[in-house]
Amino acid sequence: MSQTVLLAEDDRAIRHALERALTLEGYRVTAVADGVEALAQAHRTPPDVLLLDVMMPGIDGLQVCRVLRAEGDRTPILMLTALVETQDRIAGLDAGADDYVVKPFDVEEVFARLRALLRRTGKGDGAEVEAPVRAVSDERFLEAAGLRMDPQARRAWRGGRELELTRTEFELLELLVRNSGIVLDHSTIYDRIWGYDFGPGSKNLAVYVGYLRRKLDEPGSPQLIHTVRGVGYVLRED
Repeated sequence: MSQTVLLAEDDRAIRHALERALTLEGYRVTAVADGVEALAQAHRTPPDVLLLDVMMPGIDGLQVCRVLRAEGDRTPILMLTALVETQDRIAGLDAGADDYVVKPFDVEEVFARLRALLRRTGKGDGAEVEAPVRAVSDERFLEAAGLRMDPQARRAWRGGRELELTRTEFELLELLVRNSGIVLDHSTIYDRIWGYDFGPGSKNLAVYVGYLRRKLDEPGSPQLIHTVRGVGYVLRED
C-alpha cells in the first residue's frame, strides 16, 4: 500500500507542483492551504508523514507541529522553509519537526528525505531496522558517559535528569551511545539517522548536534559530544 502524505502549503503553485510530483512518485497526497486545514485533516485521517510549510497565514507550520506533538502525535514531520538561519532551523526542531528542506529545493531531495523518515518509522517500502555500528549491550537499557537510555520506551536521562528529545535527537543520541568512544564520520551518521548522505555542504547534522548539546550539557559537567574536525563526532566523558 502506498504511503499517505499530508501536504500543507499556502503557495498554490508550489502546492500543486508538489502534489503532482508526490502523486507521480506513488504517494497518496492530501493537499491543504493552511495550518487550520492541516490540523483538521491530521485529526480526521492521520497520514504516514506530514510535509508542512513554515510560513503560512494564521496557524503556521511551527504551530501545527507544536499542537500535534503536545497531543502525543509522533507522525514524522518534514518542514519546508525559506528561512536559512541556524536559529530558524532550531525553532523547527524545537517545535518537534524531524527534518527540514530549504526553499528553493530540488524535488528529489524532498523524496529522499521523505523516504528516510518513512524508513525510520517502519512505513517505507521494504523498510528494515538497521543494526547499529556496534551494540554495547543486550540489556534493555543503554549506558555510556553518564547517560542512560531506554530504546523501547524512547526515554533518556543524564544522571537523574530526564531529557526531552525529539525523534531525531533520540535516534542520534542512541547511535552515539551505542558507539561510545568511537568517532563516527558524517557519512555514517547521515546514513544511519536519515538514510541518505546530504553531502559536505549540508548543515543538517551540525544543527541537530548543536541542539542535542543544548539539552545534554550541564554547568560544571563535562561536554559529552565532541567534534572531531574534518571527520565527525564522538560521545565520551573527558
